[in-house]
Parts: sequence; structure tokens; C-alpha cells
Amino acid sequence: MDADLERHYSRLASAYDSTWAGRPEYLDWMERQIVSRLRLRRGERTADIGAGTGLFLRRLLEYADEETPVVCVDPSQPMLDRLPHDPRLLPLRATAEEFAEGARGPGGPLELPCPEFDAVLIKEAVHHFPDLPSTLSGLARRLAPGGRILIVTLPPKLEYPLFRAALDRFAAHQPEPEHIEAALRRAGLGTRTTYAQFPVAVERDHWMRLVAGRWMSVLSTFSDAELADGLEEMAGSAAVRPGGVLHFPDRFAFVEGRAAPAADAEAPAAG
Repeated sequence: MDADLERHYSRLASAYDSTWAGRPEYLDWMERQIVSRLRLRRGERTADIGAGTGLFLRRLLEYADEETPVVCVDPSQPMLDRLPHDPRLLPLRATAEEFAEGARGPGGPLELPCPEFDAVLIKEAVHHFPDLPSTLSGLARRLAPGGRILIVTLPPKLEYPLFRAALDRFAAHQPEPEHIEAALRRAGLGTRTTYAQFPVAVERDHWMRLVAGRWMSVLSTFSDAELADGLEEMAGSAAVRPGGVLHFPDRFAFVEGRAAPAADAEAPAAG
């Protein structure tokens, strides 16, 4: 994780969960989307790459226990420090690349609880991968036979009521879902991509505070003066009227990859 991004998440950690406190229906919706696509079974070895504070782990915990905890991977220690104290969660400070390769550069090997995983979740983190195809290929090698990987990501074109420069910069650095799926396919996984959207209704003043607080990582790339100009642009927009409620769709791509089952599982039963 580069220094600017690390500072962003260190600063954001203490307020991250409160950002979503007024949207419990969104949390529930997203958890249902994740669990239905990962098709978890009890006792499976699960990892959440970019787990952060564990905000979207509630339903995953239903399938975990102390022997097979959810491995919460995140390069930000302040974010991991906010994880719930639960023996079914195992925090692991690492980047996705370090997790994929099982090494932490010159610091030696990364201690993983198991060499293979049955399910890997990556929610809104792939845009931080410096080398997306290489990292996804490494993560694919971490899958057990029949293992699944689910990548939840925003398409490059957002319909958020943001200032134009933020929308353009987000689009320029956000990978297309089809490119993510192609990378998983090249890594030898069976793939599919589906879409779903959640209707957002948020008070205008709360939304302005989120943007001012650099809620999205792309906002951390703007200087204070640039952000102030962006907020002024938003305040003058007819779509962001004072005292009103903003309505817009939060549209997500769900990119799935599945490893081939074990050879003996494919063999027909003897008749």
C-alpha cells in the first residue's frame, strides 16, 4: 500500500463504520448479495481481502468457527484494529499481493492458517491492485479444488452526485468488470459476471459531509483546494439542493471465479 493510501485509511478507520450507520438496509442487502454468490458451507476456509473493519462480515461469520475463522486480510492496521473481537475472525495485515504469494518481501514468509481457501471475497479493493492480472492469478492459485472467488466492484462510470473531476478520475483508474473477469479466466477459473443495484436515498447535507471527509479513496487524491472547489461545484448543482434528499443508484458488478473440482470428484461413480 502506498503512503498516501495508507494515510487515507488510517484517517478513515475511526469513522468508517459510522459512515454506514444510517444505511443498515444497504449492509443487509450487500451481505445477501455476497453470501448468495459465494455459496458458503459451514467449516469452509474463507478469506476476505480488503476486509477493513469487518463491516460486511456478519453473514460470513455464520459459516465460520474458531477452527476455521474468516481470515481478514488488510494492509491497514488501524482498519484491522476496528474488527470485532470474535474468535471466528483472524486479522492478517497484508496486501492482496502478499497474501497471494505467501510472502512479505524481505520480511520473510507470511504465516497463513492454511495453504488453500474454499472462498475468497474481494469487495471494492481491486482498483488498489498495482498489477491486477498477476494478483488475481496468485489468488486463483490459493483456491482449493472447487474453491470460489467473488470480486465486488463498482463499474468505472458512477451515477453518484459528485463533482466532475472526481467522477472522471474514478473512471480513469477503475478496472472494467469484463477485464477482471478476463483475468480470472486466464488464471484458469470458470467465470461469470452479474450486476445488481441498490437505490440510495441520503440527506444532501450528510452526503456533502461524506465527500468533504474524503469518504471514497479517490477523494483522497485531491488537494484541500481542489476538494473545496469540487464541493462548491456540487453545492451549485441543481441535483444537490440544500435540505433535500438525494436519490441515485449504487450499481455493483459481481465477478465470480471457480476453480475446477478435484479430479476424483469429477470421475463417475462405479456402477
